[in-house]
Amino acid sequence: MEWLSAAASEPYYLFHLLAFFSYLPIRCSAALVLSPAAAHLLLRREIQAVLAFLALAAVKLVREETWEAFIADSLFFSKVFLIVVTLVIDYQLALWYILIFLVIYTLTQQPVSQFLGAASKLTPLQLETVLNDGSTSRFWLVEFRSSSSTSCIRASRCFAELSITYSNKNLSFAIVDLGLFPIVAEKFGISLGNMAQLPTYILFENATEITRFPDIDLGVKISYPPITKGLLSRHFELDRLLLEYVNGK
Repeated sequence: MEWLSAAASEPYYLFHLLAFFSYLPIRCSAALVLSPAAAHLLLRREIQAVLAFLALAAVKLVREETWEAFIADSLFFSKVFLIVVTLVIDYQLALWYILIFLVIYTLTQQPVSQFLGAASKLTPLQLETVLNDGSTSRFWLVEFRSSSSTSCIRASRCFAELSITYSNKNLSFAIVDLGLFPIVAEKFGISLGNMAQLPTYILFENATEITRFPDIDLGVKISYPPITKGLLSRHFELDRLLLEYVNGK
């Protein structure tokens, strides 16, 4: 899988793998010093943890639309179960693992998907150019994302896959990284301090904003559903736009 090949180059994945594999020598050492009763309890907890992880992973594999979201949930479950198991060996060991995972969380972050599909990564100048250029697409659906946002990371593949299905001469897809170009956020009314607004998707028709998701937050805290391909397709009526293009409208 793509994330396995990235594990050697992405610190986020590499550090997690090292932390999980470090349990193996610790487990072998613990087997030599634990009493028979404690060793039996540890084995039971390990079996329970593995079964629970497999059950949760199977559910998430069916429900999640992107590998990024599935990996994020799987790593979270793995960390929880590892800490629960190490509590049987020694509570100080569990505390050390908690500290390790906190350090990993502080120093690294899960990378966004590098898969772009038919979408284009644009700078602010390039975005302004394509929106105002009459020879380009009539509609532009633009994803404004930030690599520091968990929601953006989890949904980063959805937009790319949508672009493959719905891109045509009338509708194009683009991505703008607000982490690199934060000034764009203010121009389009996106609050970088409000993670509920990230990622923001805006549909333009001839450089005019038609609709966006999520809507501009006017000081009211709103809980938005997770980003999915179905949600974006319905909100921006992508099927209708595709049919209009096919029918020559």
